[in-house]
Amino acid sequence: MKAIAVHPGRRNSMHLREVPEPDLRDVPGGSGVLVQVLRVGVDGTDKEINEAKYGQAPPGHDYLILGHENLGRVVDVGGDVPPSLRPGTLVVASVRRPGGSIYDRIGLQDMTTDDIYFERGINLLHGFLTEFYVEDAAYIVPLLPSLEHVGVLLEPFTVAQKGINQAYEIQRRLKVWQPRRAAVLGAGTIGLLATLALRLRGGEGVCYSRGEPPYLNSILVEELGATYVSSGESSQREAADTHGPFDLIFEATGSSALVFEAAEVLAKNGVLVLSGVTGGDTRIEVNADRINQGFVLGNKVMVGTVNASHRDFVSGVDDLIKAQAHYPGWLSRLLTTPVDGLERWREIIPQLEGNSAIKVHVNVAK
Repeated sequence: MKAIAVHPGRRNSMHLREVPEPDLRDVPGGSGVLVQVLRVGVDGTDKEINEAKYGQAPPGHDYLILGHENLGRVVDVGGDVPPSLRPGTLVVASVRRPGGSIYDRIGLQDMTTDDIYFERGINLLHGFLTEFYVEDAAYIVPLLPSLEHVGVLLEPFTVAQKGINQAYEIQRRLKVWQPRRAAVLGAGTIGLLATLALRLRGGEGVCYSRGEPPYLNSILVEELGATYVSSGESSQREAADTHGPFDLIFEATGSSALVFEAAEVLAKNGVLVLSGVTGGDTRIEVNADRINQGFVLGNKVMVGTVNASHRDFVSGVDDLIKAQAHYPGWLSRLLTTPVDGLERWREIIPQLEGNSAIKVHVNVAK
């Protein structure tokens, strides 16, 4: 069968190749699920792996099949698979698999303390940019048929889900905490999905990003009943003075400079969630005393979030269903840039490097 892969460590090595078909027996104990891949989202992670910035091939292979954002349909199951996963069921597989830490052993591999991650399509495990895959039922999440056209958004949605879920978990200490006003930094795929998740939880929302409105991303924000603010027209401080104070700020930009600006404007008892992975050696001046004092006297929290747990996938499914009811058609408009077929793999990187795409995705099944 066909797959899109790279040779990790070799720049611009993305290619189409023939790979062996998977078998239910690849998963011992009868818990295997054979899935036909329908659609796979691609993002900056895939681009950076192709640039040889990170990623390792599975043991015994010199290639890594890309793709971690997935949607498929069950073809066959082993004898010890729960009834919720039957042939024909629409499914999404989670990404990270357990390592050796105590957190991995209790099912919280997204909180691992291991230095080496096992992530499908990213590190040491093949991904989903192929025609079929086999996975343990424990890492498969079923979806309703009504989500077939937007289910590929579940995996990126879990980035927002985990960050917001963790904020609520932390603030259980406050007994009655409920974020009335929230800000999302960044209007890319994650930022838009975070804005959606916050609106579904009833909070007033502001999405703060670089683009000058009106354009598709800003229009989508406004259609949720949130407010779009361009960084070209307003600073974070000005946005907070006008639309805040912000009880929760979700950072989805990858800009460390914006993180410290956000730390200054966070409300008392607020949570700043960081989801952007930054690289390089950016140096800036910050109001260190003001930030420190504000966090101490205001009982504020800053927390990083990466990957997602099974719980986050389940809450993501629930929110996809709610979004279809409250904002019909909104999710589909995120799927701006299709690549029709694995054979057209050469289109992926140019589309990711373009400025107009929100979500690039490969339609795998004919």
